[in-house]
Parts: sequence; structure tokens; C-alpha cells
Amino acid sequence: MLVEGAKLAEHVLDIASVEQAPTRVGFGEGLVLAADADPNVVGLCADLTESTKMDAFAKKYPGRFVEIGVAEQNLATVASGMAAMGKVPFITSYAMFSPGRNWEQIRTTIAYNDQHVIVVGSHTGVSVGPDGATHQAIEDIAIMRVIANMTVLAPCDTHEARKATLAAAAYPGPVYIRFAREKTPICTTPDTSFTIGKAETFWEPDAGEPQVAIMACGPLVHNALLAAAELQKAGVNALVVNHHTIKPIDSKAIVDAARRAGAVVTVEEHQVAGGFGSAVAEVLAREFPVPMEFVGVQNRFGESGSPNELIEKFGMGVSHIKDAVRRAVQRKS
Repeated sequence: MLVEGAKLAEHVLDIASVEQAPTRVGFGEGLVLAADADPNVVGLCADLTESTKMDAFAKKYPGRFVEIGVAEQNLATVASGMAAMGKVPFITSYAMFSPGRNWEQIRTTIAYNDQHVIVVGSHTGVSVGPDGATHQAIEDIAIMRVIANMTVLAPCDTHEARKATLAAAAYPGPVYIRFAREKTPICTTPDTSFTIGKAETFWEPDAGEPQVAIMACGPLVHNALLAAAELQKAGVNALVVNHHTIKPIDSKAIVDAARRAGAVVTVEEHQVAGGFGSAVAEVLAREFPVPMEFVGVQNRFGESGSPNELIEKFGMGVSHIKDAVRRAVQRKS
């Protein structure tokens, strides 16, 4: 059942009536709110202001907005210099270009100097859709979480995206936040808790102990909830834990869930190699090894198609999560 204390959306399990919005919209709203609260917040974009939803900020605060143009390396280095002078820069582009194209500049000018720059990667995952493999960032978690000093966030919906943006503005050091292009179900509410570094349990069994812990990040948290609800009807008890923070990861929540359930399934719209599932596996290998299954992109590039078609084709739909759960439970026994 849905955890009452999590204060989730009323119709979250009804796919026909659940409200939907792109997570990048929450970023746009959060950036304006962050700028309202702090005059040092500035915005820089690489010629994708409207697509990344920085346009509302640019209109309200034109004197605090810089259009860098198609020059992602400059985007990072200029922001690092502004941060060194006391500003709080947000830099936006498609994630394939930032951090994809300017990774070295982010590493060396931002993270190495521990500058408070918030790197916003939009259009992540295969659900970017018809733009295809060249624009579908499915490696960004891996390349960003490996950088020292870097915080990595993957909000599950537009409310959480807004909260993540506000939290990042006040959080020390460099931060990376990944957002999706398409509308996705809104799981949470304005009252749902959000703290960087703290995972939240969204689903508990109606009765008895869990047989598996489903740990998810980003918009696929919704698929994890749907899978847990269907599994419960079939007699399989699951936990669902939302890990909006991939680094610093909530090791205690991971170990506690693994101890209770004895098996773990991770869910992410990203390559399973080096991504969120790998981060969870690192914790469990060190502290409490259990059988694991990984739902995500399996060593291939994206392709063109509709978002829902691609989620299914790449094995990240509700049925695929259920299959992974059954495999994990079977391995446990």
C-alpha cells in the first residue's frame, strides 16, 4: 500500500487519471523561486533556453541571464568563474551536450575547484523519443557520479524537480540534476518530503514483511509503484524506495531495505552499467550482499520511437519490473 506519511498524489496508481507533466517544468518553476530568494542566482544556457525551461527565469531576470550559445565548454568554464566570484550559477543544456560534451570542463573547472555550480541536464533517458540515440542521455549518471565533490540528483516528478532545484541552490559544492523531456506521472505532492541524501519509502506491503525491495530513481518510480501494486495482488510483497539522490546515496536506507526484504531490484532509465543500480550494488557488496536484479538499459544505444514504446522496448515497463522481482525472489530462495 502507499505509505500514508509520504503524502503521495491521490490518483497515483490510476494511469488514466494521474496528472502528468515533464520534470523539466518543475526545474523552470524552481529556478525562478530560487532566484526570487537569492539575488546571486544566475542562469546560463547553451542555446536551448525554451527547451530546458530556463525561459521563465530569463524573462523575469534578464540581467542575470547569459546566453552562451552552442559552446558547452564555455558554459561550464564561465559558470565556474562566476561561482568563484560569489554567484550561484545554473547551467542548462540537453544532457548529451552538458555534461556529455563538456565533461572535462565540469570536472576540472567546477568540481576540482569545488565551485557551487548546478549543472542541469535535460532530455535524459530513452523517453526523449523520436530525437533518437544521439540525443538520449543514458550514460550521464555514470559519468557524473564518478566525479569527486559532485552531488547527483534524479527527481521522480515535477514537484520533486522543483524541490531539487531549490535544494541545489542552497547545497554546497557542485550539483548535477537530470530531467526528462516528456510528460510523466506526478507521484508526489508539494507536501512530500525532500532532503538531498535521504531516500523515501513510497510503498509498503499491506501485511507481512517484504520479499523484495524495489529501489528506483527518476520518473520510473511510477512504474515501480504500479509493479508493486500488481505484485501485491499476486501475493508478492514489495517495498518501493524513491532514491532521488544518487550521490551522496542513502546507504542506510539501502541496507535497511535489503535486511528487511533479502533481495533488491533497481530501476532506472539509464545504462545499468555504472548507473544508479551500480551505486546500490556498491553499498550492498560492502555492507549487506543480497540477490539483485537491474532494470535499465542493457548495453545498447537508444533509438527513435514514442516514449512509451521505447520504455517497453528497452525493458523498463511495469511487466519487466515484475519479472525482475520474481527472478530476485527466486534467487533468494
